Amino acid sequence: MRNFKLSGYLSFLFALILFGACQSQTQRLQEGRWRGEFMVPDHTIPFIFEVTGQSPESTVVYLINGSERFPLKNITYRNDSVFIPVDLYDAVLSGKLTGGNSLSGKFRKLNSEKPGEGIPFKAEAGETPRFPKGSEASSVSISGTWDIEIGSAGNMDKTVGNFEQKESSLTGSILTTTGDYRFLEGSVDGQKFSLSAFSGNSPYLVKCELTSDSTFSGEFVTSRYSSKMEGKRNPKAALADPYSFSKLKEGQTAIQFSFPNLDHQQVSLADAKYKGKVVIVSILGSWCPNCMDETAFLAPWYKENRGRGVEIIGLAFERKNDFEFAKRTLSRLKDRFDIQYELLFAGLAGTESASKALPALSGIAAFPSTIFIDKKGNVRKIHTGFSGPATGKFYEEFKTEFNSLIDDLLKE
Repeated sequence: MRNFKLSGYLSFLFALILFGACQSQTQRLQEGRWRGEFMVPDHTIPFIFEVTGQSPESTVVYLINGSERFPLKNITYRNDSVFIPVDLYDAVLSGKLTGGNSLSGKFRKLNSEKPGEGIPFKAEAGETPRFPKGSEASSVSISGTWDIEIGSAGNMDKTVGNFEQKESSLTGSILTTTGDYRFLEGSVDGQKFSLSAFSGNSPYLVKCELTSDSTFSGEFVTSRYSSKMEGKRNPKAALADPYSFSKLKEGQTAIQFSFPNLDHQQVSLADAKYKGKVVIVSILGSWCPNCMDETAFLAPWYKENRGRGVEIIGLAFERKNDFEFAKRTLSRLKDRFDIQYELLFAGLAGTESASKALPALSGIAAFPSTIFIDKKGNVRKIHTGFSGPATGKFYEEFKTEFNSLIDDLLKE
């Protein structure tokens, strides 16, 4: 009798353990909207995402910033943990699930030359806004362009802000000479305003207060540092000429290179495919958010215009100086944007490496940089940086200028 009771007890205990394990294994991210916070020194940076799909195979996490919904797929679960890969940037959001509606963990960059410990975060399911709803009505609109300086005393970098305010909601971006901070989203509370963004690369936070109808001050926060930020309203705010940073060296008229494509075949401008054509050479990296925005513009543009006698070559500089690693990262980029022009692996990420790869130039100042080559093989212009769709009118101006330049080169 005792053995029977003991056997029954053990069976019951085993069933409880098995049930608990199954319960743990079946935890899934709750569908719907989530609000998260990155914990960085002295600040928290809010971010928003949405979960769709109930099975691991169908689950998609969308990072939401302004009008952008950036999809993350291939979600995996292990007991009470979830892993959300950010394939395009070779990174991952991973954490522990509690009840399917609470998540805590870290955001880590993978396969970097200097991998860090990651940025801790926590997130909860629900309709909680990115920033708490303001208690005061806004007396002044933030909409428009601003001259902005970011940095420390005596070392401030000039940038340009372009914002759009609708009631207490605020969106926009900040342009620098090397690119922009993409889609910022936030709110206005009286004289104060806050913006944040996280699209899979680095989180950003802007916290400022109007000091007059035409000036503001505050701070710009990343995962690594906090900087002073000052703004002055200026309808004509603009950055330095993007064609002024990189030039041909004296006596040079053209560039030369030969690098492998994703099939490990050497490609150069001397190939028959490029003879007598206008060629756009894009200096990029799969890790670079502004390069992603430029690629999102160039990939469909190329499909529509290649029949006119124009070609594009992407020279990619990746986080590791290893072809197989670069092939994996660039294949993800190619698949996401359906890139139909050549992507070449040119070396290790960095402006120094890019400058060495193109010795006929004075140097490459930023990623991305875009080189325009005429039908005779001569370099005509070099554009540094990229103002993407989050910059509004600046993006529209770039597209008009880009198409006009190509039209002129094709007419020659």
